[in-house]
Amino acid sequence: MAEEQKKAGAPSQKKQAVKKGAPAQVTTEAVKKGEELTRIGKIKKWFREMKAELKKVVWPSKNTVIKNTAVALGVMAVAAVCIWGFDQIAQLGVKALINLVG
Repeated sequence: MAEEQKKAGAPSQKKQAVKKGAPAQVTTEAVKKGEELTRIGKIKKWFREMKAELKKVVWPSKNTVIKNTAVALGVMAVAAVCIWGFDQIAQLGVKALINLVG
């Protein structure tokens, strides 16, 4: 019967598949048992979690970064011109008051 299974292509024993690049499962046995993590353990855990979160980030393309930077610089330039204009108007107002009173 074993020979028939081999001929039919059915594996006689199941092998467990392991994906390449699959993240290792993190266990929290120390926390479950009520044990406190050491300072070094906490730091290692923090870096491990940070690395996992950074893998989830969808980074923008170069063109998107350039466009967003251009928009930000444009808005900043317009805001600077508006502030400069209001400052000039305020200066004229203060000078007019000084001349009127003084």
